[in-house]
Amino acid sequence: MAKDTPFSAVTRKMIDNWLQTDPKTPSTPDFVYRDILDMLSIKMRLTVFSIYGDDPKRWHMKAIRHSGFTSRILNINGIFADTYIGDFKDQTYMEEAVIPRLLQVLESQQPSMELVKTKLFGVSLGYDRILIPQRNVERPRWIISSSYAQFLVSQPKRQEKLDIADEAIVQLLFEGASAKEMAVTLDVSHRTIEHRLEKMKERYGARNTVHLVAMLMANHLERVADSNRF
Repeated sequence: MAKDTPFSAVTRKMIDNWLQTDPKTPSTPDFVYRDILDMLSIKMRLTVFSIYGDDPKRWHMKAIRHSGFTSRILNINGIFADTYIGDFKDQTYMEEAVIPRLLQVLESQQPSMELVKTKLFGVSLGYDRILIPQRNVERPRWIISSSYAQFLVSQPKRQEKLDIADEAIVQLLFEGASAKEMAVTLDVSHRTIEHRLEKMKERYGARNTVHLVAMLMANHLERVADSNRF
């Protein structure tokens, strides 16, 4: 994570505040985030997890500052309404992207920063995240989570197998070629390229060429991730 990003400034300030807390005197989470709220950009969220017992499903998450980021793919603020982890609608997301890291931070009692790449309701997303636990000689009673959205990409409606011509067009799309440049490279008419692009948009459910590229890229990254698991 670059040192000069707005999110880095937010995380540094919170860690500075966290270091000022006394481990022997339980503090409240607002002491850590109190003076960074005005620093949060439209793509940042701030959440506090309240720790109750040993079962993470019983822990409660409360949004201190919702993201102003909007998307037609997912209603992020609606999805991350105040709730218990066990009542969150996508439990796979919680079990894979949230609970393990919360447990790790609870055990170490040290802040953790990472780039999270995961899925939420089938949509690929990535975000920078910092988790900051209460400093306590015994057991933290809360964990602050702040995140900075990087990408949100829906998967294609159908997994399509492309023929050789379409594969070539997709590769040129990834390289930023225009339809006219594709026609010259592939020695076909400009109209043929446009026709094939329209067919791909229809098959994948893309609204435009930019959306098509994003969906194709997400599909490609998913295949790579699957192959790396074996």
